Order: sequence, then structure tokens, then C-alpha cells
Amino acid sequence: MPFIKLQMDHMLREIPYEPDAALPLSDLLESAGVSINKPCAGTGRCGKCRVQVTGELSAPTGQELSLLGEEALQNGIRLACMAHALGDITVAPLQEQGALAIESGVILPEISLSPLGGNNGRYGAAIDIGTTTVAAYLYDLASGRCWAKGGAPNPQAVFGADVISRIEQSLAGNRGPLSEKIVDCINTLLKRLAQETGISNREIDCVVITGNTTMLYLLTAQDPDCLSHAPFDAGCLFGERLSPAELSIDICPDGLLYLPRCISAFVGADITTAILSCGLWQADRPELLLDIGTNGEIALCHDGRLLCCSTAAGPALEGAGIYMGMTALPGAIDHVYLTGGKITYTTIGGAEAKGICGSGILDAAAVLLDAGMLDETGVILEEDHDFLNMITEKDDQPAVAIGPVILTQKDIRAIQLAKSAICAGILTLLDTAGIQPDEVASFFIAGGFGNYISIPSAVRIGLIPGPLAEKAKILGNAAAAGAIATLLQESNAGASYSLAEAAQTADLSSSPIFMDHYMDCMMFPES
Repeated sequence: MPFIKLQMDHMLREIPYEPDAALPLSDLLESAGVSINKPCAGTGRCGKCRVQVTGELSAPTGQELSLLGEEALQNGIRLACMAHALGDITVAPLQEQGALAIESGVILPEISLSPLGGNNGRYGAAIDIGTTTVAAYLYDLASGRCWAKGGAPNPQAVFGADVISRIEQSLAGNRGPLSEKIVDCINTLLKRLAQETGISNREIDCVVITGNTTMLYLLTAQDPDCLSHAPFDAGCLFGERLSPAELSIDICPDGLLYLPRCISAFVGADITTAILSCGLWQADRPELLLDIGTNGEIALCHDGRLLCCSTAAGPALEGAGIYMGMTALPGAIDHVYLTGGKITYTTIGGAEAKGICGSGILDAAAVLLDAGMLDETGVILEEDHDFLNMITEKDDQPAVAIGPVILTQKDIRAIQLAKSAICAGILTLLDTAGIQPDEVASFFIAGGFGNYISIPSAVRIGLIPGPLAEKAKILGNAAAAGAIATLLQESNAGASYSLAEAAQTADLSSSPIFMDHYMDCMMFPES
């Protein structure tokens, strides 16, 4: 029987396996307990599952040649989702390592301490399941004090970077594994926070778990078929209390789990709790909320109406699908500047640059526009500017080198698609309410990613309409803040249920107004 020799953490593991021409290397590694990052769900489109491998392997595919290049292939770099093991091989994963460098802060609304589940609870936790990141916060229910907080990548990413990929994977027979992945992640985070606090996770009596509708479906292992096709009518919108045993959450067995109510199939409980946290639902003048993420979710309160929509921005603004994109880990370029005729950048942790994360991607696009390296259609220009030394080539198309990090023409197109979807969603919601951007009194930006973006860069590339810039207020992780507010004040569970029930959802997929804005917003604004 052949072996996979796996080199990880300075150790060598030998794993026997049965060769199977139908199983890619990524599946073999995952069956051995090795998590492989597959934002494209193993379709060979993103190039994030790179491994260094030697031994008996299938020949490189055309997709591998396109994404990796001949030199990388000659050096033993392969895509785990495309390569097939035929005999003895030695593998070393080439994936991002380290703890998440960005853990979103929270801004809580005014709280009248009366914990969910009663006053006898000892400790409680709030969990925000993001498509990319899971955030957790541990609170003392007697004092309302936060004892610990932490985050982790959402391990469901091995099934795809976006909700559509994960819905497809669930329908293809992976409903159980998708649920197990996120339950294990939550339990690991709760145990870690409990250890930091000096308690047992069995002393946690209540957990509030928020997230978009798909994330809650996958957590609870429900059939997401209703989320996969028109009319996208979610059979379950949650807003319910469960026992820990029902989801295998490892806290006090007599404890309580609460999943806040979602608004619709694609406007989830995360927006419900975000609206709760900033008081948008009680606004007496036009206020707008944007949660920037893989799904750009938007809410507008005007004349007593709460209007919401979700726009498929895709994962580009969080680094997935970008040639050298990465999550916010040490070594990620997080900001890019044009000062004194020079283009400079910073990295998370001051480490050597090895990729670029969402905030850096926005800055880079804005700087390239201001430097004359990018035209309004998104084409990288190879002449008539002062930074010709930064122009390089990738896949026979011009690219830009920001230090050792390459931003390709394909990356620019992905940024255009993402920013156009979000801006068009904002404009469509405002049109639906019959108001203009300059009539908005407050513009709240939520989400871990939103906490770190440059507002001027967001305006420069056309991610948000210019008149909203001076109204912008950064909320941090507003979804988590609303979950915490629900944990600490039981009446907020009822309030969030009521606002979710009253909210109206605009269907962008069938809106000609949205499509008109989407096409117009594809261009970059003039300076």
C-alpha cells in the first residue's frame, strides 16, 4: 500500500492510502485530518490549495498551468484539488499560518442588565458566524463584563468561500460535515475563551449565535434547498431557543442557545442583530447600514419603514479569488499609500509582505487610479505614468507589483464586480425609498472588514456613493454587538424578533433598477 508522507509543523507523518483516480489529493489530505483551504470548493479556480509535492502524481492540468505557471510546477507546486496521487508521495501544505490578526471590536448599545435565560446564569457567550470568520465573546452575566474574545477562520471554507458554494456542497451530501465543521469551531473557541478566563466551558450557561441565514441553516444541519432557487423562500427564519444538546454545543447541559430571527433567505440574523445594536430600526430620519462582506447586506430606515437587501459581492474584498489575496494574517498588506510621488504599503504585524487582504485591496485600487496606472474602465496602463517600474505581467496581461505582491488584471476585474454590486445595492435601496444619498442622515458601516477600510479609498473606487462619506460611522462587528446586547438584556430577543418580522426585503435579482446601477457602477469614478 502506498503512503502519503506529510510534512507539517516540523514533523513527518506517514499515511497509508488506497489510490483512487476519482479522489483528488485534497480529499485524501482532508480524510487524514488536514484542513485544505478551498475557497472555490475544489473547482481549480482560486489557486489557494497549493501544496509542494513530490512522488507519483497525475500530470498537471491546464488549470494548474494557468494558475501556477511552469516554474512553480517544475518546483513541485501543485493544486491539491486538481492533483491525483498515484503512488508514494511527500506533501507539504503551503497555506496561511497563524492566528487571525484582526479581531473586530464591538460598540454596544445602552444595556439594562437582565441576562437571557434569567439572573442565575454565570457566564454567557455571543458568537457571530461569518462566511469567512467566526468571532466569539465571553461575558460575566452577573456584571456584564467581557472576560475574553477571539476569532477563527470559518472552517467551512474547505467547501467553498461563499454561501452558494456551501449550499451546493450541502445539497451534494455534505450537510453533516458542514455542520460538524462549524460546531467544532464554536466548541474550540468557547473552550479557549473559558481557559483564558480560568473557568470550565461547562460554566457557560447561555450562548447567542448570530449569522446569515445560510450559516444558521448549515449550523443546524437543515436542508438548504429552499435557499438555492427562486423564490428563495426560507422555510425557517429561526428566532428560537434550543438546548445545547440539540446542536452538540459543549456548555452547561442545562444551558440555553438562542438563534436570533433572520429577515429573509439572504438577509440574515447578523443584520437583525446589527440593526438592533445601532438603533437603526428606531431612527426618526433616514439612516443606512452596510455590512461589507462576502454578502453585502444593506438596511435602510426611512419614514417608519425598514428596507433590506443582500447583494452578492463575492469574496474578493476579503482576499479570496485574488491571485495573492489572503485573510488578515501577519504579512498581509493592509494599507497602500501614494505620498510624495511614491507608493508605499504597510503589512499586518510589520511582517514581510506575502499577500494582500481586503483593506489593502481597496487601498491598492484607489492608489492605482490616483497614480494614473489604472483607467476608469479598470485597465492596467503600461505607459504614460511615473510608475512603469511597477508594471509586470501575469498570464500575458499587465499586472502591478506592490513590493513582492502582484495585483493582476483579473484581480482588478474581481474588485470591480464586488464594488459595483455593493454600490448598486445601496443606490437601489435608496431609489426604492425615494431618497437621494445626500438625504441620508447617518451611514453605519459594520463588519470586521468594514472596521479597517479607508473611507476615502472606498469612495475613490466607487464602493460607496461620495455623499455618504461624511455621514459614515464605523461600528466594528455590529452583528456581534447585537448578539451581546441580546445575551445581556433578554428583552432584546423580543425586540430583534419584532424588527426582523417587520422588515421588508428588496429582491435585487429581478430588479431592472439594480441592473442599471450595477452596470453604471462597474466603471471607476473620475478623480
